[in-house]
Amino acid sequence: MSPLDISLADLITRLDDELPDADALSRVSEARLRAQTLSDLGDQLIDHYVSKAKRNGASWTEIGDAIGVSKQAAQQRHAPGPFERYTDLNRHCIVLAQEAARTHKHDSIGTEHLLLGLLGEPRGLAYELLIAEAGPERRVRDAIEEALPPAGEKAPRGHIPFRPESKDAIGQAGRAAADLGHDWIGTEHSLLGLARTEGSPAARILRDLGLTADGLRAAVGNEVARRSADRDAR
Repeated sequence: MSPLDISLADLITRLDDELPDADALSRVSEARLRAQTLSDLGDQLIDHYVSKAKRNGASWTEIGDAIGVSKQAAQQRHAPGPFERYTDLNRHCIVLAQEAARTHKHDSIGTEHLLLGLLGEPRGLAYELLIAEAGPERRVRDAIEEALPPAGEKAPRGHIPFRPESKDAIGQAGRAAADLGHDWIGTEHSLLGLARTEGSPAARILRDLGLTADGLRAAVGNEVARRSADRDAR
């Protein structure tokens, strides 16, 4: 087994089990999509520990040596970006949104993909709120799937850009965290950001499911306060 306790045999078995009726070429396409997702997760893993190393006083020269690149390359790759304050769970949701776009053969990431990403991370507060406020996961997923654009002809390779409304939602997530006095940006803030991005597909989906920006803000504030009180009581 590898250090991650994942072997090639595990990956093959899972793909075969999940696509029992797929032909050989379909499995090749699916394997490429999953390989890209693993690559994205690997980048997130490196970014996580680079941030920790910087907080512990490591220089860019030392970080570059650890990665195997120059100081300048390390700085460029890990320059502060929109996801700098994202929690690990929320960063995973971004990876899942990228995977959703590739799976549906879309050449850009829309707010509906971001919403699918949040729904794909059951450990996140956003998932809990969606299920608590909108009903079963299947109902939420069906509503998102119905709003997705038609599938493209082939899955895009490499980087997939965000649509303008998705960039707006990412910015709104940061503002939602600031409004609540939080110094992190979690899945709950991303959900709020999507609800605040008026006119976007995700905002319409949430509204049709009975979720509003104001209602979600109150729910997030109450839940975060409750969890904080529980920790203090231990």
